[in-house]
Amino acid sequence: MIGVNKVILVGNVGKNPDVVSFPSEGAMPVKKASFPLATTEYRRNRDNERVEITEWHNVVCWRGLADVAERILTKGAQIYVEGRLQSRSWEDKEGNKRHVTEVVADNLLLLSKRQNGDDNRNNPLMDILNNETEPLGDLPF
Repeated sequence: MIGVNKVILVGNVGKNPDVVSFPSEGAMPVKKASFPLATTEYRRNRDNERVEITEWHNVVCWRGLADVAERILTKGAQIYVEGRLQSRSWEDKEGNKRHVTEVVADNLLLLSKRQNGDDNRNNPLMDILNNETEPLGDLPF
């Protein structure tokens, strides 16, 4: 039987992404960006009072998506993230077993407006789209 591992989150970035580059056999190092994402929902308790419930998620982006995350994400930005769950464990320096579950992002979309007030000027995402993509040419539709 085939399984499905799909995560979709909409939330706010908890802090600016931490970016690390790893050396690789190719010419370019492999880049990893990680950041916490807060998702908040509201419920009513037994006394019919509105209660805010916030969950924190560890999000990891690799390679080109890590470049995008590094350029456009800032603390507080609202984003849409698509990816998959990945769990891993290791032993720390004191010999304690550690576990973490992360969302490995396949796609992300900035939902909030940029803080600086410029719509497209000085927008790193627009720079990426304008300078680093090939022209579409004649589309068949």
